[in-house]
Amino acid sequence: MLNFLGVKDVYSSLVKISQSKGTGSQETKQRIVERLLVQSRGEEVRYLARTLVQHLRIGAVKTTMLIALSRAFLLTHPPDAPNPAPNKPAALAKLSKEAKTEVFSAAEEIVKACFARCPNYNELVPGLLKVGLAGLKEVCKLTVHTPLKPMLGSITRDLPEMLGRLGTREFTAEYKYDGQRAQIHCDEKGKVSIFSRHLENMTDKYPDLVALIPSIRGPNVTTFIMEGEVVAIDSDTGSLKTFQTLASRGRKDVAIGAVQVNVCMFAFDLMQLNGEELLSKPFRERRKLLREEFIEVDKRFTWVKSLDATADDQDAVIEFFKESLEEKCEGVMVKLLDNEIPAGEIGTLETVNDLELENLVEQVQSKPSAKDKTSKSKETKKGGRRKPLLATYEPDKRLESWLKVKKDYDASTDTLDVIPIAGWHGMGRKSKWWSPILLAVRNPETGSLEAVCKCMSGFTDTFYQEMKEKYSEDGENTSRSKKAYIEAPDLHPKVWFEPQEVWEIVFADITLSPNYTAALGLVSEERGLSLRFPRFLRKREDKSIEEASTSEDLATLYRKQMSSGKAATNVGGDGEDEFD
Repeated sequence: MLNFLGVKDVYSSLVKISQSKGTGSQETKQRIVERLLVQSRGEEVRYLARTLVQHLRIGAVKTTMLIALSRAFLLTHPPDAPNPAPNKPAALAKLSKEAKTEVFSAAEEIVKACFARCPNYNELVPGLLKVGLAGLKEVCKLTVHTPLKPMLGSITRDLPEMLGRLGTREFTAEYKYDGQRAQIHCDEKGKVSIFSRHLENMTDKYPDLVALIPSIRGPNVTTFIMEGEVVAIDSDTGSLKTFQTLASRGRKDVAIGAVQVNVCMFAFDLMQLNGEELLSKPFRERRKLLREEFIEVDKRFTWVKSLDATADDQDAVIEFFKESLEEKCEGVMVKLLDNEIPAGEIGTLETVNDLELENLVEQVQSKPSAKDKTSKSKETKKGGRRKPLLATYEPDKRLESWLKVKKDYDASTDTLDVIPIAGWHGMGRKSKWWSPILLAVRNPETGSLEAVCKCMSGFTDTFYQEMKEKYSEDGENTSRSKKAYIEAPDLHPKVWFEPQEVWEIVFADITLSPNYTAALGLVSEERGLSLRFPRFLRKREDKSIEEASTSEDLATLYRKQMSSGKAATNVGGDGEDEFD
């Protein structure tokens, strides 16, 4: 007699699948999946399959989980936690809707901030059960071998916009290398872990980098968490190679003697040193420690090339940007060097984390009303005061203190006029919208539309809403089946759009692709062309789809790119990669 599925059994089975490695691991995983499917009944089969392919679509994404946890522990208190609070639901009931929202938001910020530092539910949930919200920061600390969510940079259109945003503030401009972002952890015993920007353990991919760590540790270094860019290089000349070259390295169980693509680690940040968390220190201090406590190794480990400047140094910054492109980099990252406000005022986590509900309630009630806030905002704007910026490291946040200017955002870059032909539902917050969106170019010889890439960058919430209304799931402008004149083999979007618009997009590179048919036969008989890092610029209201870019236009730009010496091999084949 077959047993029915239980939550604990499914969870433990999924853990076994994730931890299964080495010879015979595929067979082991397959047996576990087969057993789960055989035991499933009715809807269980569908949701189990969606869980396995990470396509659950029930709204149980990271943000939802963290919000649910924060509210659960705001409304109740763990029985063994210190400083038990009074009846929280009764206290909350006395608040206005606006005030209640603020209290909820403060609790959510605590949980989200702790999860960003220690993204492990096995640490977060036991921590909440042990100390509740009040002491969570002291439990969920930055930990070696547990990757933290990386800080992200905001996009700027070009260098003048970037300089305008920062005003007179001091900043550093760094080369944005065309490699893979890496987070390196090392403990006092010398054990090394390397994580990708998506927190995937890729230690086995870089045995040469692991072997290098003892050489770069200064005499005073015991433990550290460092961040940088791993870039493929020519070991003789030290010249940089492209991301595609790096991607040709093996991903698992790489033997150090079998490494054929040499790499250099360009370090740019230090988040922990000798057990001390450095996230709250300004970037200038973190960088100083990084360069003082670690040792450069020629063509294997060094710092990102940088230029300290202000907006007054515009000519030098522009020249630095041009040099980065000449060195086969993607552009520059610009980072604020110092905080603009006193350290005691930094961070929601530090000012809210230790407050009980009563303090939160009192804090909220003493704040100015929405009307007062609006009035104050207008006064601030009228007075010309700048928004204070932090130079701290803020995990999982995209802030104005880090700005990126990439070559594909430069106004002089070539653009294409493409046709949106299909869409998928986004993840998390974007689950109700279309994102990514499949784009195509015209083939004037056959009259077909050839898929060229997926795009999910450059859109505003207002634009997403317009797309949702125009291409409603069961509306007249969408269909479940593909038009005969659309060439998009092996792609299965949620809906196909009625081709009727032209969009202008920018991109970083044009790459050969095994998955897209655009320009197939014009530059390769086996592969089409795709776009790397496509970004929406605007709708071309002045153009009909008969005036959109053609496959020959795409091939012409590809040949222009090749003649300038840029690489054009796409391993992933979808016009995007994970190392942006």
